[in-house]
Amino acid sequence: MTATHTTTDQPEASAVRAQDRAQEREEVLAKARAAKEAAPTFARLRTDAKNAILRAAADAVEAAADDILAANARDIAAGEEAGMQEHLVDRLRLDASRIAGIAGGLRQVAGLQDPVGEVLTGSTMPNGIEMKQVRVPLGVMGMVYEARPNVTVDAFGLALKAGNVALLRGSKSAKHSNAALVKVLQGVLAEHDLPREGVQLLPCATHDSVTDLITARGLVDVVIPRGGARLIAAVVTGATVPAIETGTGNCHLYIDASADLDAAIAMTINGKTRRPSVCNATECVLLDAALDTAAKARVLRALQDAGVRVHGDVDKLVHLGVDGIAHATPESWGEEFLTMDIRAAEVDGVDGAIAHIARWSTGHTEAIAAQDIAVAQRFTQEVDAAAVMVNASTAFTDGEVYGMGAEIGISTQKLHARGPMALPELTTTKWILQGNGHLRP
Repeated sequence: MTATHTTTDQPEASAVRAQDRAQEREEVLAKARAAKEAAPTFARLRTDAKNAILRAAADAVEAAADDILAANARDIAAGEEAGMQEHLVDRLRLDASRIAGIAGGLRQVAGLQDPVGEVLTGSTMPNGIEMKQVRVPLGVMGMVYEARPNVTVDAFGLALKAGNVALLRGSKSAKHSNAALVKVLQGVLAEHDLPREGVQLLPCATHDSVTDLITARGLVDVVIPRGGARLIAAVVTGATVPAIETGTGNCHLYIDASADLDAAIAMTINGKTRRPSVCNATECVLLDAALDTAAKARVLRALQDAGVRVHGDVDKLVHLGVDGIAHATPESWGEEFLTMDIRAAEVDGVDGAIAHIARWSTGHTEAIAAQDIAVAQRFTQEVDAAAVMVNASTAFTDGEVYGMGAEIGISTQKLHARGPMALPELTTTKWILQGNGHLRP
């Protein structure tokens, strides 16, 4: 009887799953169609209107803090019960300070220059036609992201200021937090007589909804992934919608023999420990073989004293006399830790550092500590990354630090945008030619 029961249940279960899947896909496409329909309304908004909405949204987020934190507590509890790693819980967690930061980010975006309508270049042709290239909104901006609910509000704020609408596919782990935040933001849009479809949250029960978003060509104008390497790779390789790759951060700091060792150690610790769960954290320290043994050992012990676990080729580092070094597997050199862990290796001068970085870098941020100007110049010229730091922590790769205000992510690709992506990077351009009945001969 059990076998018969299972046999009859299987087709029914499959039918239910197929129906659920069809409903999920239709929900994604319906929201994408609604976003496309709303996009012209937001593209036409004047700067003062956009700024008023952003400030109202900041006030509304703060006013709804209790509801948002209650929703976030549900996500945190579910994550901890499921055994979520602590650095991911930290990304997910909201508190009063982070709510204030989210609201502050919206106010900051309101204070930034509106890129829409900016004339990038222009001229008058010999025949009298006036020609100019201007910034215009991208349109429907899809976001696929993990854990961090603050990205929900950042994406809304930046999209709005750049004249876009936001179609958000957050993670299942943050579904209650994201829903609470989007409810607040949609309420603000409605109060300003604007379509709620200016920001929408997509279903996140299955990964199939990501596929639905990134293949909605003709409805979605651009998709931006923000998260771990697997998420980014899945979006970039599977998208038929144009995608902007925001890369993972396997960031290195090379300490040259000419470096100020005290400053180099401080930069290494700052880059690793300031906030280890973010993409600009230092994940590998490269030690010039020309440094004396005591100096190299001092770097590693300073990291250990700061609570960082050092990984590396134990056989090659044993001569430094530093205990407690964990073995780094060959494949791990290209990965992010996002925890209080770091890899360490000896390299043969700047040539060795450049070669190591070329092999393992994700193209995010690379740094050098050196007093030799020629060595530093060689490093900046030959290292291929979105950002290269000279005698500065990798933690400085950040749109706000660059004076851009809030960012949507760090682009590691080479087309359209590279490095921190702020307002100008969320626009495209249009050529406008003004004639007077001109005909081309």
